Amino acid sequence: MSDDAQPTAHQPSADWQALALRELQQQRDALEAEISELSSRREQLQKEITGSFAGQSDSIARRVKGFQDYLVGALQELAVAAEQMELVVQPLVVQPSPLDQAAAEQAATSGAGAVAAPAAAGLFSADEALIREQLQRFQGQPDFYADPWKLRRSLEPSGAALLEDWFLNQGGRGAQPSSGSRNRNALITAAAVSILGDLYGERFQTLVLAGTPERLGEWRRGLQDCLGLSREDFGPNSGIVLFERPDALIERADRLEERGELPFIVVDAAESAVDIAILQFPVWLAFAGSATELALEDDLL
Repeated sequence: MSDDAQPTAHQPSADWQALALRELQQQRDALEAEISELSSRREQLQKEITGSFAGQSDSIARRVKGFQDYLVGALQELAVAAEQMELVVQPLVVQPSPLDQAAAEQAATSGAGAVAAPAAAGLFSADEALIREQLQRFQGQPDFYADPWKLRRSLEPSGAALLEDWFLNQGGRGAQPSSGSRNRNALITAAAVSILGDLYGERFQTLVLAGTPERLGEWRRGLQDCLGLSREDFGPNSGIVLFERPDALIERADRLEERGELPFIVVDAAESAVDIAILQFPVWLAFAGSATELALEDDLL
């Protein structure tokens, strides 16, 4: 009985091994088929990428060549236009030296026995009497209840002398030494605004250039106090406009002149230089800070 049952006991194990071997063979065949398919897809993708990159390279090259041709043509047209342009030399206006003025006065008074007052120059020559009268009045008691846009503070003699020189000798356009502080410069500017208001009414606008919001804030507070103004008087469409950059100020001044109005440009003492474009306008006042004042400004930044 035991000898007859032994072959039967080993038969299931052999069948199971054969079945497992067939399954492994089928899995291997399936994997080989997938690998073959993926390899074909990879080769196809490589061909597409190569062709697409080559096409894009040709397109980019054509665009670069077209831009190069356009640039060369534009430069040639610019060169031709420059050759045809008539260059006009602008006359250089030189203000007389104080030494020359003193010599002229000495020559005029030699033998006459009297000293003649120098004549007012430039834009305000016809308004000399009014300007002198106002500057004299500003040095009296302050008028704290004056109308807005009129000076409410008392002007120091040094500030009055500065404005007299600026109005009557410089013709309302030039640099003057700073008074030593932004508040005093704002007081001097307020006096100038008050006089310009008497001369031009509402046909002028004050443009103040300072490099930082803090400096512009000091200018706003100083002018607001000296002229009895409110915050509404400072803005793009108001009487006083504050600027941090010269290009924006110049653009505003150009628009004012196009409308037939007068821009009054004020440059803060902390500005290291006056933009050349500002010099073209008829009325501008630049405060020149001393070395001590500029060093103090640098320390505050």
